[in-house]
Formats: sequence, C-alpha cells, structure tokens
Amino acid sequence: MQEEVNQKVISLSIQGVKITASVLKAALRKFLEMDNRRKQKATQVKMAEKTGRAQEKGREKARKKIEKKKPHGKQTIKQLNAQGVQLSNIKITDENIKSFDRVARKYGIDYSLKKEVGADPPKYLVFFKAKDVDVMTAAFREYAGVELKKKQVKKPSVRKKLQKSVERKAKHHQRVKQRQKSRGQER
Repeated sequence: MQEEVNQKVISLSIQGVKITASVLKAALRKFLEMDNRRKQKATQVKMAEKTGRAQEKGREKARKKIEKKKPHGKQTIKQLNAQGVQLSNIKITDENIKSFDRVARKYGIDYSLKKEVGADPPKYLVFFKAKDVDVMTAAFREYAGVELKKKQVKKPSVRKKLQKSVERKAKHHQRVKQRQKSRGQER
C-alpha cells in the first residue's frame, strides 16, 4: 500500500511516425531538463526573497543603530544643534534644577541646561527642541507642582522631635508612684 503512495506517475505525450528507444530517451531527457530548470528557478526566487528580507533587516538594524546613537534626555547644546532642529529656551532661577531631570525623563524631553555666568542668584537657561514646547510646558507645570508640595509640607526637624521626646520622658519621671504600705486594718 505504501509503495503505491510513494510512486509518481509521469504522463508524457510524443508525436512521431516511428517511436524508438532513442526518441523516447531524448524526450525523457528533455522533460528532466525542463523539470530541473523549473526547480532551479524556484530556488532562485526563494533565495532572492531571502536576500531581500535580509537586506531589509540590515537596513532596519542600521536605522535603529543610528537612532540609538542620538542622545536622549539631558545633553549638550552642541548635541541638540547637531540634530538639526530649531531650539527654544526658558529662563529658570531655581537652585534645585537637578530634580527637574526626573520630570524631563518622564516626558521624554531632549534638553540642555546652561548656567548664566555672572548672575548673583544662579540662573539657568533650559534649551529644548521647538517642537517640544507643549510637552515642555506640561513638564514644567508638574515640576513646579512638585516643588510647591515640597515647600508646603515641612517636616519637623529631628532635633525638635528629640526635644519633645525628652520632655515627655521628664514628665513621666516626675509622676513617680508613691507606695503606701499598710499593715492591718485602719479604723
């Protein structure tokens, strides 16, 4: 049963006056050559598809590599200018500018900090891409809200906490229990 499934049937039609073994041999040879050409063409098409996909993957890898080389987040002004986009800036007079970095990373902003020379209270210029103006304003709003919360919620100092606990202990020691021993009944 399995031999029947594995066998192939080939139908070949030849027109001729007298069919000899050499004519049949030539016809089969021609058929096999055409079959081989068809198979080779199919493999060439497959190889072309593979190389096309490989080239496409290579291009995509190169593009990703270039994107990885572009700096993100905090960078120098030179790096921002190298990206070929228009820059905008905002003046800030905050000493704790480092905490802005966390908010900027959250919003995915490419920016650069430049400290103004000669300003008595330190002033900073924040340069960023002009297309990120809306994102930058949202980030500054959040940053300003965080800074206000920090200023409003003042934690009591550790020294004051210690002083209060010492006072409580002192009051506790003043209330020493007085024991009265009594023998017998009082009348």
